[in-house]
Amino acid sequence: MPKKKKIGSYPNAMIVMSLTAALFLIGFCGLLVIQSKKLVSIIRQNIEVRVFIDKEVTKAGQDSILTVLKTKPYVSAAIETPTPITFVSKEEAAKEFIEGTKEDFTAFLGENPLRDSYRVKIGEDYFEESKLQQIKKDIETIKGVYEVVYQEDLADNINRNVTKIYAVLASFALIMLIIIVLLVNNTIKLAIYSQRFLIRSMQLVGATNGFIQRPYILRGAMQGTIGGVLAGGLLIGLQQVAVRNVEGLAMLQEYDKIVILVAVVLALGIMIGIASTYQSLARYLRMALDDLY
Repeated sequence: MPKKKKIGSYPNAMIVMSLTAALFLIGFCGLLVIQSKKLVSIIRQNIEVRVFIDKEVTKAGQDSILTVLKTKPYVSAAIETPTPITFVSKEEAAKEFIEGTKEDFTAFLGENPLRDSYRVKIGEDYFEESKLQQIKKDIETIKGVYEVVYQEDLADNINRNVTKIYAVLASFALIMLIIIVLLVNNTIKLAIYSQRFLIRSMQLVGATNGFIQRPYILRGAMQGTIGGVLAGGLLIGLQQVAVRNVEGLAMLQEYDKIVILVAVVLALGIMIGIASTYQSLARYLRMALDDLY
C-alpha cells in the first residue's frame, strides 16, 4: 500500500538540490572571473620594457641611468616583482639569444653586436599602448640611453581580449542567474501549491498573514543557507582538485577573494530562498477559495 503524504509535507530536498545546482553554476562563473583576472595580472606584471644603453657609456653612466629609472612612477612597485629593474650585459644577452635560436652569431660576425640593457617591469596602471608609448619617449630622453623597445600592440591586444572574456562570462552568469531564479521560483511555487489548503485552513481559524508566512520564510532561508553551503563546498572542492591536478594553477589562486565569493553565493542563496517563498505565499494568501481548486 503506497505511503500517504502527511498534511503539510514539503519537498525540501528538491528545493535544496535546485538551489545548490543554481548557486554552484553562478559561483563557478565567479571563480573563472577571479582566476582570469589573476592570470591577466600576472601577464601584465611580466611585461618588460627593454632599455638599451649606448656602447660608450661607462659603469658610472649605467649606474646613473639606473638611479633615474628608479625614480620613475611607472616602474612596478608590486610585491610580486621585488626586482622590477634588471641589468643584462651584452654577454648575457648573447648567451640567451644563442640558447634560444641554437645559432652562434658571434662565430661569423667575429664580435658581439648586442648592447648592455636594463629590463624594466611596468606597473599595471600603465598597461595601455598610449601610456607605454609615453614611457618609451620619457626613457629615451635619459642621457646614455640608446633605444627603448617593448612588444608594441601587445597591451591593446591583451586588454581587448580580456574585455571580451569578461563580457562573455558576465553575460553567461547573468543569463544563468535569470534562468536559475525562474526555475527555483517555479520549484518553490509548486511546493507552496501543495500547501494551499493548509494555508487556507490557517486563515479560516484567524491566523494573520505574518503568522502564516513566518515559518515558510524561515524554511526558505534555511533552504537557501543549506544550498549555499553545499554550493560553496562544491566550489572549494572543485578548486582544490583542479589545483592538485593542473600544473601552475596554484599561482592563480586568491583565497581571500574565493572566501568572499563563497560568502556571496551563500547570501544569494538565502535571498533567493526568502524572495521566492515570499512571492509564492503572497499569491495564495490573496487567492479566493474557489481559485484554490
